[in-house]
Amino acid sequence: MINRVKRKKAKKKIFLESLLVFFIAISPFLYKIYDYIPYDLDGDGVFFGLTLGNNGFPDTSTYLWYLTSKIVPLYLMIFWFLTSRDWWYHIIIIPIAMYAFQMFEVFYDSDNMIDTDNIWWLIPICMITIPSVYFIRIKLYDKHVNGIDLEAIEAELEELKNKGFDNKVNLDTDDKSEVEQHVEHIEIPTISEDINSKLSTGNLENIFKNVQERIQSLLHIKT
Repeated sequence: MINRVKRKKAKKKIFLESLLVFFIAISPFLYKIYDYIPYDLDGDGVFFGLTLGNNGFPDTSTYLWYLTSKIVPLYLMIFWFLTSRDWWYHIIIIPIAMYAFQMFEVFYDSDNMIDTDNIWWLIPICMITIPSVYFIRIKLYDKHVNGIDLEAIEAELEELKNKGFDNKVNLDTDDKSEVEQHVEHIEIPTISEDINSKLSTGNLENIFKNVQERIQSLLHIKT
């Protein structure tokens, strides 16, 4: 029974991946489809029994060229987004939205202008996507470069809180060491405080200064 389920999942996966490969392989031909379809005496294109007009463009060929120049990159971007395993794959949403808005403008805009105001429609998406990807990058950099696992720290703090401990640990026992007697409490920084300290102006200035000094040393520039 288990093997049958595994075979069924494997078959479904291979089928879906084969479709992806097929549409990627024919993407150059889909892009040039406006050169292959027949046109009637009125200049309208005929595609699988459907008649396509110019939709406000100088001719139907130009209209189809515009559509294919948006549709082909759009579905390739969607395939990339669905199959990517990179940590930054959410940023692909921005070009996907750009092509989608451009097509939406052609179909539903009332004027004869295209690719005009749709760039402003991307601002809300950029405001959400870019900070999200940036903070994912910060967490990965802290974990794999600086060795700081914020999720592990958060889990430890939550475990301590469940056991009755607070962020402030009072040292009132009789067997304090000499060092502990000078400490009234210990503050454990939260994740937001940790991120704010890393993104402070002073730290950023030090980072830029270090990068500048390294570049100067590589190029043998004397200041």
